[in-house]
Amino acid sequence: MKATIISIGDELLIGQTINTNASWLGSQLAQQGITIYQVITISDEHQEIINQFDKALEGADIVLVTGGLGPTKDDITKHALCEFYQTELEMHQPTLDRVTAFFEKRNRKMLEVNTWQAMLPKKCTPLANLQGTAPGMWFEEKGKILVSMPGVPYEMKGIFSEEVLPRLAEKFPLKKLFYKTVLTVGIGESYLADRMQKWESEIRNEGLGLAYLPSPGMVKLRISSQNGKVDEAKIDGYFAQLKAVFPQFYLGSDQQNLSNLLGKMLRTSSATVGTIESCTGGAVANYFVQTPGSSDYFQGALITYSHQQKVNLAHVNEAVLSKYGAVSQEVAEEMAVNGRQVLGVDYAISTTGIAGSNSSEQEEDTGVIWVAIADKEGVASHRFHFGDNRERNIHMTTLNALNLLRCRMLRINFEKK
Repeated sequence: MKATIISIGDELLIGQTINTNASWLGSQLAQQGITIYQVITISDEHQEIINQFDKALEGADIVLVTGGLGPTKDDITKHALCEFYQTELEMHQPTLDRVTAFFEKRNRKMLEVNTWQAMLPKKCTPLANLQGTAPGMWFEEKGKILVSMPGVPYEMKGIFSEEVLPRLAEKFPLKKLFYKTVLTVGIGESYLADRMQKWESEIRNEGLGLAYLPSPGMVKLRISSQNGKVDEAKIDGYFAQLKAVFPQFYLGSDQQNLSNLLGKMLRTSSATVGTIESCTGGAVANYFVQTPGSSDYFQGALITYSHQQKVNLAHVNEAVLSKYGAVSQEVAEEMAVNGRQVLGVDYAISTTGIAGSNSSEQEEDTGVIWVAIADKEGVASHRFHFGDNRERNIHMTTLNALNLLRCRMLRINFEKK
C-alpha cells in the first residue's frame, strides 16, 4: 500500500515554516507498514492543488493533505476539493454545533468566518477536530482515499490519530512495522558499511530492513521488520554484534544523549568533570550544562583560547608550547592534567586545534584537533582530522571529546579498529 503526503502552504516553500507535519506523518505511516510513495509541498494556488491531487492519486492508494483549511470564505483547499470531486459545499450541522460549543466553552464571540468552517463538501465524510475548529475531510472514490487535514500540527496529529488511523485499520490489513534504532558517534557511514558488509547481508537475507541515517559526527542505524515485534530478539542480536565490533563508537538507543549518558555515569560513580578548551571555546562545557541537574557533576571550564591563557589558566609550560606548538599531543595532555588540578575534578577534558583556517595557518592543518582526558590514573589523548568547516569541526570535536570520556570511564580502548 502506497501513500503520498501533500503539504499546502507558501510559508513552507519560502522556509518561513518548517514542514514538521510531513515528517511526523511519514513516521506514523511507516509504523503501520504503509510505504511513503512521495512527499510534495505546493503553493496556495487553486489549479496547482487540483493538478497535484490528480497526480498523487494515480500512484498512491492514500493521499494525506495538510494545510489550507482556515476560517475564511476564500479557503483554497475546500474549493479545490469541491472542483476535484465535482461536488459543492453545504452546511454540516454537527460540525457547526461543535464549533459553536468550542467558542462558548472559551467564552469567546463566534464570528461569521468561524461558521464557514462548518461548510463542507457534500461528498466528504467529516472528521472531528477535537483540538480546533476546522474538521478533517475523508474522500473515497474508485478504491482511492484522500484525506484533508488542517496544517496546525497539534490539530492534524489529533485528527490523524483519532479519526484517520482507525479508519485505515478498518479498511486495510495493515502490517505493523517494528523497528529499533541505535546511535553511533565518531565513525563515518561509509566506514561502518565497509566493515559490516557481512553483518548487513545477513540482516537483509533475514528479510529485515537496514537504514543508515548519518548526521555530522553521528550515524543512526535502524533495523526494521514487517513481521512486528516477533523479530525484536533477532534485531537486538544484530545490534549486539555491532556493539561487539565497535564498542568505542556504539552509544545504544537513538533516544540516548551523550550528555545524559555521561551524567548518569558520573552520578553513579560520584565523579566530577570539567573542561579546558581552546578551539571549542566552551562548546564542550555547554553540552554538559544543557542537561538539567548537571551541576551535580560538572564543575566548570577554563577557556584557554590564546597561548597566554594556556599558560596562565591551565599552567601549560611555555617551553612545551614553544617546542611543540599549541596544536599538539603534549599541550593537550598538559592542559588536561594541569586543568584537572586547577578545577579540582575527577575527569578533565581538553581540546586544542584549528577549527577554521586563516592566512597564518597552513590549509592542510585546518580541522586538526587534539583531545585529551585526564583522571587519577593518568592521561589519554587522540588526534582527529576533520574537514574545513569551522562550525562542523567544533561540533565534531565536542561529540568526540565526550565520547572519549565515555570510553575512558568504561575502560574501552578507543584505538581499537
